[in-house]
Amino acid sequence: MILPIVAYGHPMLKKVAEEITPDYPELKEFIDSMWETMYACDGLGLAAPQVNRSIRIFVIDISSHVDDLPEGSKLKRVFINPQILEEEGTDWPFSEGCLSIPEIHEDVIRKPSIRIKYVDEQFVEHDEHLDGVLARVVQHEYDHLEGILFVDRLSPLRKIMLKRKLTDLSQGKIKVKYRMIFPTLPKGKKY
Repeated sequence: MILPIVAYGHPMLKKVAEEITPDYPELKEFIDSMWETMYACDGLGLAAPQVNRSIRIFVIDISSHVDDLPEGSKLKRVFINPQILEEEGTDWPFSEGCLSIPEIHEDVIRKPSIRIKYVDEQFVEHDEHLDGVLARVVQHEYDHLEGILFVDRLSPLRKIMLKRKLTDLSQGKIKVKYRMIFPTLPKGKKY
């Protein structure tokens, strides 16, 4: 089932998500819906808070962008209860976008290498080092679990310059090809 995406300004996007256990209700169905939603929206990743669930899970698949991201074929995964243990390297700016903040792309500075510990959908533990664009996508989705958006990492000047666009977005004054939940619309109204 394709789920609506929570838009910028919604309080769900500012919460720190909760860990889950293997007995989380209908977990497989929820993961399937996350994949379906991410693909329908042309995303590279999707975190549970973006579909209005405050749980520590995100999915990533950058294999469809192999031409643009050569290392993409190495990463199609579910990350449950992840913890970034290390971030290393020289700060690296790269243009990021977000399904919750459509039509805005900005350079975000992040470290190029991370070590992450997580469990997959079978709750098998993993402890991995990721580099480059793979690390970047994981960091972006991980931030969602911490209540951080990529625009939070911008300079104060860039935030001021984007204020009008972000306000319009939070009020639903945007056209996108997928359903969204806007924070300032009447309760339950979606576009």
